[in-house]
Amino acid sequence: MDEHRSFKEAIAVKDGKVLKVGRNTEIEELQGSNTKILNANGRTIIPGLNDSHLHLTRGGRFYNAELRWDGVKTLKRALEMLKEQAQRTPEGQWVRVIGGWSPFQFEEKRFPTPEEINEATRDVPTYILFLYSRGWLNQAGLDLLNINENTKAPMGSSFEKGANGKLTGVLLAEPNPAILYAHIGSLPPLTEAQMVNGTKQFYRELNSLGITSGIDAGGGGHKFPKDYTGTKALADAGKMPIRLSYYLFPQNKGAEYEEFQEWMANNEVGHNGEIHLDHGYELEGGGEFLAWSAGDFENFLAPQPLLEDRPTWRKDLKRIVLLHVNRGWPFRIHATYGETIANMLDVLEEINEETSGKLASERWLFDHAETVQENELNRIKALNGGIAIQARMAYAGEYFVERYGAEKAKQAPPVKKMIDMGLNVGAGTDGTRVASYNPWPALYWLITGKTAGDFQIAGPSNRLSREEALHLYTKGSAWISKEEDVKGTLEQGMYADFVILSEDYFTVPEKQINDLKSVLTVVGGKVVYGDKEFENLNPDLPEVIPSWSPVKFYGGYQR
Repeated sequence: MDEHRSFKEAIAVKDGKVLKVGRNTEIEELQGSNTKILNANGRTIIPGLNDSHLHLTRGGRFYNAELRWDGVKTLKRALEMLKEQAQRTPEGQWVRVIGGWSPFQFEEKRFPTPEEINEATRDVPTYILFLYSRGWLNQAGLDLLNINENTKAPMGSSFEKGANGKLTGVLLAEPNPAILYAHIGSLPPLTEAQMVNGTKQFYRELNSLGITSGIDAGGGGHKFPKDYTGTKALADAGKMPIRLSYYLFPQNKGAEYEEFQEWMANNEVGHNGEIHLDHGYELEGGGEFLAWSAGDFENFLAPQPLLEDRPTWRKDLKRIVLLHVNRGWPFRIHATYGETIANMLDVLEEINEETSGKLASERWLFDHAETVQENELNRIKALNGGIAIQARMAYAGEYFVERYGAEKAKQAPPVKKMIDMGLNVGAGTDGTRVASYNPWPALYWLITGKTAGDFQIAGPSNRLSREEALHLYTKGSAWISKEEDVKGTLEQGMYADFVILSEDYFTVPEKQINDLKSVLTVVGGKVVYGDKEFENLNPDLPEVIPSWSPVKFYGGYQR
């Protein structure tokens, strides 16, 4: 993945960095008495994947509690898993399926019905989330939370009622997901030991998919620092198997400025909390939400939210961005729609002028940008900004087409145009809730323009070559966290973060890109995952706890 997209035969690693790449004979000449030699058996080696927008710390915090439908092929099997998990879930706990799936991945091409969910789970409280668009509570869950026909939903949300006036158990974000966040937050937590264990399990899962780095975008209901204990425990012990950079996401609507003030007073941007791994657990800045009043929620099942409906958004955003610029903190901003981005750029351009170009000298970016237009891309470039795009359309593209039309979907987001314009672009998933954390369906979507249900959305002019897509997931994502000079390619002096793949990414039929995984993952020259002929190198992993955890029975992504 160097500038020339070169293919080489062999790689030498020393002190956690790439010593040299070249022909087998050249590399063999470097052998010393202590050299370890691994035969890749003709397999393809790529730089480690780097998800530029993944909710890693939150994903690890909840991983052992969640039943994942990621990759499940039929609704029939999904409901069977629901029933099986309900039978083993102890009193006081819930069955929970918290995002990462699409109804179009199922052969049946539909959602489960409330009746099917209740039949599968009976008297065990259950919560199922689809993106940040809707959720399902079974009857036992409704009863336990004392939700009935008279319960008032948060503004911008609702409880669905049937023809008989009774609650169906369906929770609707219209488009505000507060109702969905609230009920995730009401679920019983795991113990600290279980969260640390879940973090280890989740990061091993990511390593098995070829991920060696991830940039954490914070998240709702996930407060820093108290909810970061799982990852911090690994970092404090010097046992991070992944390089993790994180942004801080304010939790208190209306008090975001004060939250950032407190964080800035007590934390230093660029501080690495991992004692052994460079950039192992590093604070990057603020985002992805900066001001809740400026949030444009990505629910394509509901009408587009408009900033004009919120009178304080401009003042709130300007005040917080100015704070970041004046303190030298990088920032990222959640923005789904082009209209939102155009309005926000008015504010950013104003700040840049008032600070004599200081904003444009910092690292900043927009997240998502599904309907951004060329004029706004030019404005972002003029401010030296970047864009992190995610595979949300792979999981909700069918609903986008239904609401906004097939023509608009062809360029949502206009990734190829971003690349051609020379913008800084990183790729990711936005897992674990609004998409699966598996990077390979995301790469498949970038290359083919098809959703998880194989529905064609992107037009031919907006599809990437395999090399272009991989660049976004390696060198492109490294830009987001100011690491483009140390990782993202396998060139001399770069971090030895690489993956030996199960099949050749560059030649397998497109559909099989979805099924790729790692057989050996290396971070800083150290093996963090091994499978197949490298299984004997796989580091020990503690047994999953608690004993009823879905991860113990199903693992993570379903193959």
